[in-house]
Amino acid sequence: MTKPGKFLESLIRPFKSRSDREVNREEDLETIAAREQKFIPFEVLAAATKNFDLKNKLGEGGFGPVYKGRLVDGKEIAVKKLSHSSNQGKKQFINEAKLLSRVQHRNVVNLLGFCTHGAEKLLVYEYVARESLDKVLFVATKRDDLDWKKRYDVMASVARGLLYLHEDAHCCIIHRDIKAGNILLDDKWVPKIADFGMARLYPEDQTHVNTRVAGTNGYMAPEYVMHGRLSVKADVFSFGVVMLELITGKKNSSFQYDPHINSLLEWAWTHYKKGRSLEILDPTLSSTAEMGQVAMCIQIALLCTQADPGKRPMMRRVVVMLSKKPGTLEEPSRPGIPGSRYRPSYRNHGGLTSSGESSSRGGATASTSSTMSATASTVTLSPRQALPPHLLLPTVIQTSEEESSSAGSPSGGTGSSRGSRSREKRPMRSY
Repeated sequence: MTKPGKFLESLIRPFKSRSDREVNREEDLETIAAREQKFIPFEVLAAATKNFDLKNKLGEGGFGPVYKGRLVDGKEIAVKKLSHSSNQGKKQFINEAKLLSRVQHRNVVNLLGFCTHGAEKLLVYEYVARESLDKVLFVATKRDDLDWKKRYDVMASVARGLLYLHEDAHCCIIHRDIKAGNILLDDKWVPKIADFGMARLYPEDQTHVNTRVAGTNGYMAPEYVMHGRLSVKADVFSFGVVMLELITGKKNSSFQYDPHINSLLEWAWTHYKKGRSLEILDPTLSSTAEMGQVAMCIQIALLCTQADPGKRPMMRRVVVMLSKKPGTLEEPSRPGIPGSRYRPSYRNHGGLTSSGESSSRGGATASTSSTMSATASTVTLSPRQALPPHLLLPTVIQTSEEESSSAGSPSGGTGSSRGSRSREKRPMRSY
């Protein structure tokens, strides 16, 4: 029999440990700022934002508000301020600080510095002048601004940004929430990957982690949603969805174009198999698109969104394919949709590779417990995921739509989604 004192102590211990972890997490931002020598005094940020004037407020998400500011030298910044009442936002906030502290790439949003001032915790980013991609691509009155060349450049640039995160950064980073709402456009239409609150970092010598499923409905890879298996191929899948959205001008998460097809991926696949893939092209691009290039991009997108992650190309190969003239590519297999039946490749822990490719950094996978809950955009899986893959029925996903998961971005609007409860109080971009 366990003594009453020890029994009570065993009940309290998990909560005490969690409390200690929270304290350590609070201290993390100061440690990161000191290590990276990116500390910015609070007084400087207060002056830049005019004491965080509401007129400079760009938006607010689950983590807290974001303000636009201007430094003494004229440089425009976006200041993300952590809300004192946001526990989940606190985790994402510190996670983003850790991941972006040493990341430098033209197509990844630049974290300029950190600030701690009493209870205040702030992250400072470069200010990206234009709206996020979804606010241009999915708005009829603005879509014409994105001709085919701009859309193709966005695909190629985001691919290079993901390649950097997967293979060339200080450590392999899996974003987990690649979508149009998390791609910012600067004044020259250069895309920048943003919102790293749900990203995961993998050390070189680590191939397995325990993780919770997090992401946005319509962009998550089926093996990740259904089985909790996380690898760089999850980002590849999401990127393929974004490619198809850029080509068609249609959003996968709210696809209603064909009454018999519920997914943009399935719609593109059906047209491709019938030899009519060019019919899915956004009509506004008919005068600017180069059809051979369009056909190539459709095929690349379908390769990226294949159900079996082992068949998807690595981002290095995607970058190469996008940099070449239209040529012969392998035939894609059926795209993956949560609930679709396929046998994932379990050859080895890092075996989610394509066409003989290998990646010591990209092979990281993750398995989760039978019930997994997400961060900002929540997915809850039932215990049936423990069944063999061929016995799985279509998974019911409880997730806020893409707008709610991009809360926390300083430059554009996000509307509320169908059937979702958004935590955003004002329209904003994803930083």
